[in-house]
Amino acid sequence: MSIVFCGSAASRVSARQRAYYAGPGNQFWPILAKTGLTPRRLSPHEYLSMPDYGLGLTDLCKKASGADMNLPSEADDPEGLRAKILEFQPRVLAFVGKRAAQVVLERVPRYGAQPERIGTAGLYVLPSPSGAARRYWDEKWWWELARTAREPDQ
Repeated sequence: MSIVFCGSAASRVSARQRAYYAGPGNQFWPILAKTGLTPRRLSPHEYLSMPDYGLGLTDLCKKASGADMNLPSEADDPEGLRAKILEFQPRVLAFVGKRAAQVVLERVPRYGAQPERIGTAGLYVLPSPSGAARRYWDEKWWWELARTAREPDQ
């Protein structure tokens, strides 16, 4: 697996639809296609096809849903995330938004590549594609991640 994307938790819309990044205005699926990480724009309900493209999806918090600011911190599972990354050994763990990264890294991260690793996985922080986070949206970090994913292994 090349990249595992990790969000904080499913939004209320995504939880209701049982599909990742299903909220109206969410840019996750469009940016994957635009950057060439997927060959076309997938719908949220096609998330099960992500491994076909070398991609995976997970969330830090599996026991709650909603906006980041409403998630109970005790529902976060950073150790469970670490265990998954060590088991599946993706090339990159890409945090979709800063909240999940901050919990795992125990510091406030900047966007882009991070100095830490989990096993062999490099860590990367992306701006949230949520419509609610539009003021922080910047495609350049998604393009940089796509370029990194295409580089030969070192």
